[in-house]
Amino acid sequence: MTLDNWPKHIQKYLFLLKDGFFQLPYLFNSPKIMLDSLLKLPGMNHVPLKQYFSLNTSLCKAKMYYREIEDGFWLLAMYMNVKENIVTKSYYDKNKLSEYYLLTFSVFEYNFQLNDTHQITLLSTCWTFSKPDTEISSYFYKGTTGRFFSFAITKEWASKNFTSKKIKERKAIKKFLDGNKGSYTWLDIVPKAHELGEDLSKFIENAAVVETDKPALKKKSMKLITAFFNNSFDDSRIIDNVSLSNLDYHNVAKAEKIILHNLHLPFVGIEVIAKEVNTSPTKLKSNFKTVFGFSMLQYHKEKNMLLAMQLIQNSTIHIQYIAALTGYDSASRFAASFKKRFGKLPSEIRFEE
Repeated sequence: MTLDNWPKHIQKYLFLLKDGFFQLPYLFNSPKIMLDSLLKLPGMNHVPLKQYFSLNTSLCKAKMYYREIEDGFWLLAMYMNVKENIVTKSYYDKNKLSEYYLLTFSVFEYNFQLNDTHQITLLSTCWTFSKPDTEISSYFYKGTTGRFFSFAITKEWASKNFTSKKIKERKAIKKFLDGNKGSYTWLDIVPKAHELGEDLSKFIENAAVVETDKPALKKKSMKLITAFFNNSFDDSRIIDNVSLSNLDYHNVAKAEKIILHNLHLPFVGIEVIAKEVNTSPTKLKSNFKTVFGFSMLQYHKEKNMLLAMQLIQNSTIHIQYIAALTGYDSASRFAASFKKRFGKLPSEIRFEE
């Protein structure tokens, strides 16, 4: 795959429907190459003076602001409105240098169907940290809206800027940057990330594209980056620095998609998921934990607990019904799991509200 033959690849694969998802490919050796690959998408609108892209098709509506804050440090802020099921896929030009690491904070809003006539808007938050040459697949369901703040950094830039004592694990981060390809995902681990992201979003949308705004943009970006690193070492994934193949990362993404699609049911089982992904249960089990820090069963439970918390806080649905919506056949079993995760019973959380 090269930037030169990228138009032919787009002609063949852009919005190709496979397994119920339309494909949206892009190149990512560097932010510059990514922008060049996006420019070749049909219907893409580019406003260079505002450093802004927009795309509006029958499948999705998207806009992206891009800023090269410093040499080796970019901010890409993207907003998506997904009209049909979409999978975004990153590729790499083998003839070009690939030296950018990508840290992405994502916030999704999606409509959760309560019954035939009612739905509620819920949030899903995650962080992804990926190394160069690591191909990533991300699945988005119809009706989802999302905000993404991606920080593209080189190792050279990181070595100069991650020396502050504000970043507690700076030595471990440097070791991580010296390792092979890899990608790791965390759920909602940073307490003030939403506030910091909102502040950054307002700034990049309203600020002029001028050199004098770059110091403020860097400061706001570093607050979010530092907050992530100071909360991402509860498990040993960055320290362990395990590298998988690109095919393994694609398979893990498919497994996550299957789990999320079946959250309302009891866990379907590793064997069932592995069969759908077309890999061995043992390998998928190990690879999934490498990427997410959870086993597939634990991930299913964690996502259901986070879903249950939002339903309790943001709706008046009976707790027994929330138990059923999140795959529990017993309200008492649900209450016990909820208390183990959050330290309080569902009824106590609702009473606080």
